[in-house]
Amino acid sequence: MTDADAGTTPAGDAPLPADLDLDAVREALIEWYEDDHRPFPWRQTDDAYEIHVSEVMSQQTQLDRVVSAWSDFRDRWPTVEALAAADRSEVVAFWTDHSLGYNNRAKYLHEAANQVVDEYGGEYPEEPGELEELMGVGPYTANAVASFAFNNGNAVVDTNVERVTYRAFDVPDDDDAFEQAASELMPEGESRVWNNAIMELGGVACTKSPSCDEAGCPWRKWCHAYETGDFTAPDVPEQPSFEGSRRQFRGRIVRHLGEHDAVPVDDLGHRIRVDYTPDGEHGREWLEGLLDDLAEDGLVAVEERDGKQVARLR
Repeated sequence: MTDADAGTTPAGDAPLPADLDLDAVREALIEWYEDDHRPFPWRQTDDAYEIHVSEVMSQQTQLDRVVSAWSDFRDRWPTVEALAAADRSEVVAFWTDHSLGYNNRAKYLHEAANQVVDEYGGEYPEEPGELEELMGVGPYTANAVASFAFNNGNAVVDTNVERVTYRAFDVPDDDDAFEQAASELMPEGESRVWNNAIMELGGVACTKSPSCDEAGCPWRKWCHAYETGDFTAPDVPEQPSFEGSRRQFRGRIVRHLGEHDAVPVDDLGHRIRVDYTPDGEHGREWLEGLLDDLAEDGLVAVEERDGKQVARLR
């Protein structure tokens, strides 16, 4: 099997065109971004806590929806110390009320806040590798926080960056190639502005249905797709439908338990699903599966009280 067959970039092959004027490409994008970009509030701060919250909230959630949730979260828990001191069930309930996706993200964010306070004296570490030691923080989030809070990150590679580099510079649809291209493009020591700029380009100009001229894309003179008219891009998996999903019902469970001390399991089933019957298709076995998932995430406990199985938030 060849390297190409294996889906990796062969050693020594450069993913960017050999004659690409990197200085001009970099200058054009940064000028375009600084001239006009979406004024998300987390772009106006270098506070690592606020940026961490924004990054966790933004995972598979539209940024316009994140703005109000981020503002409300910051008002309620304005510092990492305030979040660490909060009751976890309140943080999870906030997450559910604001429809921010999987509730374990709230749990991990709360636990990470405790780590920052207990292990780092309330100051976020500045290196991506150290940031990855925080609960729920993977390589992407660690690099984003390092970039936007401390200007100390590597090139960010997300679906926007992959789409932009694939179209503009004909970078192969390959993880290693995207990583290498993104790293070569980013000017040294400018991760904050660069990563914001290239993701903005993918978010407003080089979208799935691109608006090159309307958005004034700064890379049109170099862009392979603009020259050829071929605007295909790497496939991006679609988010499963939320309506009727297990994720939706897990959210309903957390929301209901957030309003009550403890609820008998069958009563809970009737509260979250109108067609719930203990022996039905969506009955006790189905409900227990949801509760097991939430228990594994550390969000819910099921216990015996007065001869009945009851569920409560942890």
